[in-house]
Amino acid sequence: MADEHGSARDRHVPVLLERTLELLAPALSGRPAVVVDATLGMGGHAEALLSAHPELTVVGLDRDPDALRLAGQRLAPFGDRARLVHAVYDEWAEALAGLGLSQVDGALFDLGVSSLQLDEPERGFAYAHDAPLDMRMDPGAPRTAAEVLNTYSAAELARVLRVYGEERFAGKIAAAVVRAREKEPFERSGRLVDLLYGAVPAASRRTGGHPAKRTFQALRIEVNAELDVLARALPAALDSLAVGGRMVVLSYHSLEDRMVKRVLAERSKSRTPVDLPVELPGHGPELKLLTRGAELAGEQEIEANPRAASVRCRAAERISQEPV
Repeated sequence: MADEHGSARDRHVPVLLERTLELLAPALSGRPAVVVDATLGMGGHAEALLSAHPELTVVGLDRDPDALRLAGQRLAPFGDRARLVHAVYDEWAEALAGLGLSQVDGALFDLGVSSLQLDEPERGFAYAHDAPLDMRMDPGAPRTAAEVLNTYSAAELARVLRVYGEERFAGKIAAAVVRAREKEPFERSGRLVDLLYGAVPAASRRTGGHPAKRTFQALRIEVNAELDVLARALPAALDSLAVGGRMVVLSYHSLEDRMVKRVLAERSKSRTPVDLPVELPGHGPELKLLTRGAELAGEQEIEANPRAASVRCRAAERISQEPV
């Protein structure tokens, strides 16, 4: 069980915690408010938000039952101010409707694989441990990484590795996987890591980090449909924000960050034709951007929490009720 590794508070250091609290505070302070933590994980951000705002309710979504159980233990002192829902975050609207909510004052996305998932070798997310090739964020989901490796064509595998892992040697790796699985299906991560050491040239390994990093990222994204889910969830979250409500998104690789940047940029632009001297009613920007580009973690935080090294933070405030 996950509890063997310690409590959620012992195991999880939230990334950019103080900055996240600062960005969300103007939408939450001094009144009853609702925040949706779309990626609850082990509840670190949620706990800090509930502690900082005595009238706040946090709706915590997560697809991982273990995360919900651990976060529930951590947030139990807050009673019904913490409302946890087993859901993928593209089920945003359904989750809110199930709680009788239509609008919220804050939204938080802390994307990517969680500390819980990385720290449990049997989940198969970490290439440093030999484990079953699983990688499902929800253990009840149907597709595993092993299934992807054993059933996708070489072309499909290459696409996954190239698009989701930005892997230069996608074609070579895919061909090697197909050859190897003809002898024996892939079941464990150690065998895949050994194959990657052989498929990725030594020169690239010296400059590009561990040869399995990009492949494991790509498989994880494919197994959990992470980018498809995010593409649906971001508009749903923004549509539910009340005027004055704020959204903070923490991304950990360029694919996520580019999607977030594009969605926020589109909604922060005027739709009035540029040759008109005044703003047309209902055509103004829906959002005001709160960060200049993507904010990074400072050196001190990265030293204390290495998982903050790749974070990119973007935030916006809803300034118009008219959806784009």
